[in-house]
Amino acid sequence: MGSLSLPFPSPEDEETNLSKAKLDQTHLLNLFKCQQKYLNHFFQNLDLSQTLTFTQTLLNASGTIFFSGVGKSGFVAQKISQTLVSLGVKSGFLSPVDALHGDIGILSSKDLLVLFSKSGNSEELLRLVPCAKAKGVYLISVTSVKPNGLAGLCDLNVHLPLERELCPFDLAPVTSTAIQMVFGDTVAIALMGARNLSKEEYAANHPAGRIGKSLIFKVKDLMKKKEELPVCMEQDLIMDQLVELTSKGCGCLLVIDNDYHLLGTFTDGDLRRTLKASGEGIFKLTVGNMCNRKPRTIGPDAMAAEAMQKMESPPSPVQFLPVINDDNVLIGIVTLHGLVSAGL
Repeated sequence: MGSLSLPFPSPEDEETNLSKAKLDQTHLLNLFKCQQKYLNHFFQNLDLSQTLTFTQTLLNASGTIFFSGVGKSGFVAQKISQTLVSLGVKSGFLSPVDALHGDIGILSSKDLLVLFSKSGNSEELLRLVPCAKAKGVYLISVTSVKPNGLAGLCDLNVHLPLERELCPFDLAPVTSTAIQMVFGDTVAIALMGARNLSKEEYAANHPAGRIGKSLIFKVKDLMKKKEELPVCMEQDLIMDQLVELTSKGCGCLLVIDNDYHLLGTFTDGDLRRTLKASGEGIFKLTVGNMCNRKPRTIGPDAMAAEAMQKMESPPSPVQFLPVINDDNVLIGIVTLHGLVSAGL
């Protein structure tokens, strides 16, 4: 009895096939055009009255808005829930499988449950519906196929028009998940506007990111102060202040009077230009002779993002801003390096 030779490709054959694979640029361009066409179909055929009712229902929710879905629709549901949370809306994701094994206990009669499903016939969601109804939860289905099981069981259904999937077999959920994401995120921004969420409130929900830092941090939070300041008097000789100029890491000297009023600034660039123009004469020059008497400054309560914009503004960018109070008293310095290091 002879052995059978199974037609499994060897690793070498797989590498050869991969090396022969070639991307057709025309085909790629056509795919993008087709996807655009399918997305346009969604926008042109979306029932705005359904969308308005859906959005108003979410806005009026007194409890938590839970989202659920299976597979790729589940990932979309999680993302939309996270977007709402970042906007200060009470929201969460409920896995339909885990819900049937105890997690449904988190639901109450004040809550909404939004079920994302392309077909509207996912077995896991259909099994979840009667259990959620028994808890008194308001149920909303968001589907793309008509008719479907969920639409008839839920309190509200939103139909997302889907011409077809971009997949050549019309199977892989790529266009359907794209329109789900567009729909959910657009509704989230509508809720943001209806709730009059301010930049400061939004930033408070993103304290560790660049968004939050740019809207929360003030100059006084990031400035150097007291012994960190590279200060000198206007009568000090330039050559006597080289250590102060270089040791504080600011790239400048802050020229003050006896009462700490800011008189001007002297940078390492000013030092090079003075040395080139004066040669040995620099040994007799004071900081006051060569300092900039009209430097850009900023107040301690200004936003750090404003400080960065001021540094980068015309006629030429600068690397630092002296921080002064209303009486022109020097209280700190903020540097571009410091702002970048803080994540701005």
